[in-house]
Amino acid sequence: MSESALLQIRDLCVSYRLSQVLFNVTLAVPRHGAVAVLGRNGAGKSTLLKTIVGEIAPRSGSIVLNLQDITLLPTERRIQAGLGYAPQEHSVFNRLSVRENLEVGALANQDRLAIDQVLAWFPKLGQRLDQVAGTLSGGERKMLAIGRAISSSPRLLLLDEPTEGLWIGVVEEIAGCLRDLVKDIAVVIVEQHLELALGVADYAYVLDRGRVALEGRSAAVRNDPTLLQLLAP
Repeated sequence: MSESALLQIRDLCVSYRLSQVLFNVTLAVPRHGAVAVLGRNGAGKSTLLKTIVGEIAPRSGSIVLNLQDITLLPTERRIQAGLGYAPQEHSVFNRLSVRENLEVGALANQDRLAIDQVLAWFPKLGQRLDQVAGTLSGGERKMLAIGRAISSSPRLLLLDEPTEGLWIGVVEEIAGCLRDLVKDIAVVIVEQHLELALGVADYAYVLDRGRVALEGRSAAVRNDPTLLQLLAP
């Protein structure tokens, strides 16, 4: 494995009961910058992130983070090792305030400066620190989910559909945050918004029926004639 890779996944196979979802997926994420994971609905993108974070156990294959094999570690140990995760659904604690959600995220590393940085990126959250998270708008909840993951000071941030269902102003705000973020840490972004994903990411993998069907530098993937076919419903 290359020591320059922060995350290295090799030959990952994942099943739900008798149905296999991922087939020998191999990918690498550098120590800084973003990697996009693209594909139509049902291609296995969210399953991949859930397996990396430890919500799903793989049938076979390996997951190495910062030269440490985390394949069999529980989720909390992976978070302590430097993973941050903003899932597509159920991404905030609805009954806690914005402030409490961010403080929960910061527990892993006790880094108050990380919360301050989140509020600098998303000033709307700073205006709603004492508001219950369940009463936020959809865009604000997405910001909070990303912010809570960032507040743990991760080495690698996993984002599952961070702009899904959001209006363009919020999408641009999140994109701006990500462009700043990838200067310092690594990000894996699963995203249907093709231009955002390829604009933020340096490298992209396209999944098709649980397999890596296309990979390369973002510009090359964007111009590949098979891309639209692989993303078609």
